[in-house]
Amino acid sequence: MSTDERVELAPLPRNAKILAASAVLVAAVGLAIVTLGGLGDNLIFYWTPTEMKAAGDKAYGATIRLGGQVVPGTIQTEPSGTRLSFAVSDGTTQYNVDAEGMPPAMFREEIGVVVEGTLLRSNRFASDRLMVKHDNEYRAPDDPKGNTKDLMKTTKGLDP
Repeated sequence: MSTDERVELAPLPRNAKILAASAVLVAAVGLAIVTLGGLGDNLIFYWTPTEMKAAGDKAYGATIRLGGQVVPGTIQTEPSGTRLSFAVSDGTTQYNVDAEGMPPAMFREEIGVVVEGTLLRSNRFASDRLMVKHDNEYRAPDDPKGNTKDLMKTTKGLDP
């Protein structure tokens, strides 16, 4: 093919511009509906106990994520280890939680948790999912007997 030859493209249909404009308009309307249609109300990651109490009857029977701190002295575990009860508080309001399944290894008193489940009419929260909230930063435990230089001696290639 020489450089002097031109390639003829097939002509666009007459309604191609109208079709493209319609597609852009439909996409814009869809985006506006999603944005203005209350999507923000559905993006609640979890409710605090105070927010759940304020929701009143809307909270009963709905699937909810409840977040707060585990109240000290409230953890009760069945011998099988797959069911436990504890209280969750945000400092103002407290709910008792009955959780199914093995708790995460980091689960303990005064740790932040998010439990997913249902608020029962008895005002107990029945949970089938328990998640521990924590930061991703590792901190070595405070050990008065521990000595970092002694520990480094046990590791090949590190000099104290």
